[in-house]
Amino acid sequence: MTILVTGGAGFIGSQLIEKLLLQNHKIICLDNFDDYYDPLIKRKNIERANLEKGYRLIIGDIRDVSVLNSCFKCNKIDVVVHLAARAGVRPSIQQPELYYDVNVIGTLRLLEAMHASGVKKLVFGSSSSVYGNNTKVPFSESDPVDNPISPYAATKKVGELLCHTYYHLYGFDVFCLRFFTAYGPRQRPEMAIHKFAKNIMDNEPITMFGDGSTMRDYTFVDDIVQGIVSSIHKVNGYEIINLGESNTIMLAKLISLLEEKLGKKAIVNKLPEQLGDVKLTNADITKAKKMIAYNPKTSIEEGLSAFVQWFLHERGIQ
Repeated sequence: MTILVTGGAGFIGSQLIEKLLLQNHKIICLDNFDDYYDPLIKRKNIERANLEKGYRLIIGDIRDVSVLNSCFKCNKIDVVVHLAARAGVRPSIQQPELYYDVNVIGTLRLLEAMHASGVKKLVFGSSSSVYGNNTKVPFSESDPVDNPISPYAATKKVGELLCHTYYHLYGFDVFCLRFFTAYGPRQRPEMAIHKFAKNIMDNEPITMFGDGSTMRDYTFVDDIVQGIVSSIHKVNGYEIINLGESNTIMLAKLISLLEEKLGKKAIVNKLPEQLGDVKLTNADITKAKKMIAYNPKTSIEEGLSAFVQWFLHERGIQ
């Protein structure tokens, strides 16, 4: 099977690609190496994949029609995994037009390129942020998601709707996977766990928005990858599927666990709650277990240990 992975040099994409290469799939990685964070980190992410015969890197933007058309024309692609996106809730409040352009227009152009080339199988990386401040817990795929509270969340909701449109019009098979706060080795440097770990080790204050009572369903990257791989093999019809651990941890407790794993105390700077941040995420994964045999195995303690081991190795400490 030949699989196109957009955003394949990123945190989740690069680890997905390594897993798929082990299964002897041919992989095309499309990434534009933008400067949202240091492109050299993404280059390092794909060093292992670069050594594999079944791997090909295309440097390009999902908004570039000529890049997309060439990609599909020159390769017989069976499935697309669409992970390329402008990420992050808070930056989307400052740059809503950019987020709309990349996440909505880019997704639309990818769908059009797929349609033009006759490729009809897609796994789309969505986000738990679409649930907004959902009051029903845990969050189920059947819950209404009509009230996003950040531009990022709104673009992911639009992406799901565009996918449904192409399912309806052209018979695409699409699984929209709502990721719940992925973390682990290679996590992006601006994400909470990575940023907190850096600040603790550098004796710099952690910025904690609110009183530390916000809760997240943190999902270890290996479990996310397992869910994506299973979706690639099972994608059929149009489905929205949660990928989470179905466990929550309070922010204050997360910081305490990180202190324990790093063997250092954090300096905590408390600030008011941040616009666009949700108070709670918690995934109902009943559908994922049933439809794609999703089976998350990694507790937050185990996942943080794996992250810290990677983090310290990257800093030359271990």
